[in-house]
Amino acid sequence: MAASGQGVAFKRAEHLRRGINLSMWYAQARDYSAERLATYTTLEDFKLVRSLGFDHVRLSINPEPLMLNGAPETLDPAAMARLDKTVAEITGTGLVVVLDIHPEMPYVEALGQGKEPAARFLTFWTSFATHFAKTDPAKVYFEVLNEPHMEDSYRWAGIQSKAIPVIRAAAPKHTIIATGNHWGGVDGLLELEPVRDDNVIYSFHDYDPMTFTHQGASWSTEYLKGLRGVPYPVKPGDVAQLVAAASDERAKAELTKYGDQRWDAERVDKEIATVAAWSSAHGVPVWCGEFGVYKAYADPAARAAWLRDMRVALEAHGIGWSMWDYQGSFALVTRENGRPEGDARVVEALGLKEAKR
Repeated sequence: MAASGQGVAFKRAEHLRRGINLSMWYAQARDYSAERLATYTTLEDFKLVRSLGFDHVRLSINPEPLMLNGAPETLDPAAMARLDKTVAEITGTGLVVVLDIHPEMPYVEALGQGKEPAARFLTFWTSFATHFAKTDPAKVYFEVLNEPHMEDSYRWAGIQSKAIPVIRAAAPKHTIIATGNHWGGVDGLLELEPVRDDNVIYSFHDYDPMTFTHQGASWSTEYLKGLRGVPYPVKPGDVAQLVAAASDERAKAELTKYGDQRWDAERVDKEIATVAAWSSAHGVPVWCGEFGVYKAYADPAARAAWLRDMRVALEAHGIGWSMWDYQGSFALVTRENGRPEGDARVVEALGLKEAKR
């Protein structure tokens, strides 16, 4: 089981049991116009999320559109007013919101290269945390950075160890969410040393095995792009036809390895158990900020099976979670007749039940 305790971080972690990522909106979008921000995700969506039984959302936020003329010390009043409205509407439905700083790739890569980008990052956090310090700390949490991936893990640990006191100075009572290197994955968490702050929750993302969860993903590792219909759960013989049909040698090797590893509910549980053990050893709470399956080429039943196994394992070990994502390419919802509706297979896999609205 994950660590349990009485400190404020453990109490706040109890409000991060079942969540969903609101993506492709304030981050990962080409259009941050007022019109799109006002219409892409709305109060109706927040109400649906709440009615399904979620207790929190993770809101991805690209910091650069919030900066006035690119200056991290000055936030754009109009941009912040729009974000304030969104945060107020989310929390007004009874949901906790995690403000996830989720920049574009060049921004994250620059953090790993020089002093000036790191200094700008800390300055932004001073501005951002100061702005949101007036919000209810039981309803608004701060996530330092989405998926850091630096060649030197010590560099990321150093940046994060400076960012947390900066945030804490601006917002003394708000909960901070920290993460490890290596794209915020399990390996990154396991090598992370917790900071000296008892109001920090530690996040990890888990998409293992990528051969299944990211099959056909055009933006990911090359061998994944051509994969289709990868099964889950899996035994060695289940991938034989896919291996024979694959023209890419890396794809053949990865599919073979995937089958040999026999990914199923037991294998998923073993991986989550390592996170729970880290949590217990360090006496800090953990939270799975992302897990999900790219839906374009995955069999819907297999996708639902993996989501169910992940959710069951996380809950068995006392770890809260936030699925990726609400309406992107890993989506929880579809929009029939323009209205959001939960995907019945996914809703069931997550242990939820769609309420009548």
